[in-house]
Amino acid sequence: MTDPTIEDLVGDVSPSFGHVLSCVFGVQDHESRTYLTLTAHPDSTVAELADVLDRDRSNVNRSLSTLREKGLAERRRRLLDDGGYVYQYTAIPIPEAKARLHDALDEWVAGVHDAIEAFDPADR
Repeated sequence: MTDPTIEDLVGDVSPSFGHVLSCVFGVQDHESRTYLTLTAHPDSTVAELADVLDRDRSNVNRSLSTLREKGLAERRRRLLDDGGYVYQYTAIPIPEAKARLHDALDEWVAGVHDAIEAFDPADR
């Protein structure tokens, strides 16, 4: 399965926020759901998110890795009272994600406009 792309939005007159997130950042829909769930459950562990999402922990862990790679989630280590530690995850705030989405889409649209303007039938 390929990641959704910005081009997948063309023709979709009312995409959901999660779908826009998937297409613009090139993540799978389940990763967008993980991000949105994380916004409602900050400082969650993989196990806690797996319970909320009703998904296997290994799948949630992979989603979180992707979200971290894309800059949509952060991880911090919390020390446990009885020794050891656990990782907690927090999504970047929705306003920051919206700003990044707008910037990425504006950049894409500018590229499309440039391609239109640069078109010369004599070059075909």
